[in-house]
Amino acid sequence: MARQVRLKVRNKSGLHARPAAIFVQHAKSFTSKITVKKNGKSADSKNILQILSLGIDMGDEIELIAEGPDEDKAVEELSKLILEVLPEQDK
Repeated sequence: MARQVRLKVRNKSGLHARPAAIFVQHAKSFTSKITVKKNGKSADSKNILQILSLGIDMGDEIELIAEGPDEDKAVEELSKLILEVLPEQDK
């Protein structure tokens, strides 16, 4: 069964350019299939162009969905990255 969580993006630049690249790099470390959803659109978390195409800005609510052997760890670590690590990089 897939694991999912809803998050509000807190960093100033959303998931554009550098933050998106960092996110995708971390997502690639998991074997689970990880999808990011925003406003009904979905993207493969391991594909930078798909993530950028969602146009995720500060304050947007997204959904992370992971399905596979390390789904719990994937959702936990990627959520922490979005909520804690990326906002710190804006400072």
